[in-house]
Amino acid sequence: MVQTRRDVLRAGGGASVLALLAAVGLVMPGAALAADWNKRAFEGKTLSDAFKGLGAGVPANSADIIMRAPDIAENGAVVPIGIESKIPGTESIALLIEKNPNPLAAAFDIPAGTETMVSMRVKMGETSSVYALVKANGKYYVAKKEIKVTLGGCGA
Repeated sequence: MVQTRRDVLRAGGGASVLALLAAVGLVMPGAALAADWNKRAFEGKTLSDAFKGLGAGVPANSADIIMRAPDIAENGAVVPIGIESKIPGTESIALLIEKNPNPLAAAFDIPAGTETMVSMRVKMGETSSVYALVKANGKYYVAKKEIKVTLGGCGA
């Protein structure tokens, strides 16, 4: 019988499987509980607070960061955004939404040798500039795009 990871989690309960993996040493407890998150960056209330929390300071603009996102989002609750970095040595990618209560929406560490592309769906309360922040070779780069959020899809 072929079992998928989902079948195993469903049968044994997710917490017990994670505890077993941690006990065997296959998963570090901190990784399983997301203990290593950047609280300062995620709790920043302004764009500059989030940049500082990430260690970015004032990043340089880059045309090598490709952001795929709609110009107009008909539903601000689910805005699809994709970010791809063509910068060699990309170490991390973060998404910041200027007018959200907490600008840092997501941050991803990119292991060496992997594809430097992420995609997600985010919530935007209003029309705002969206920033893709890339750390590569210890330096920070940014790309910006404005996304207009309409109310109820009516183009308001």
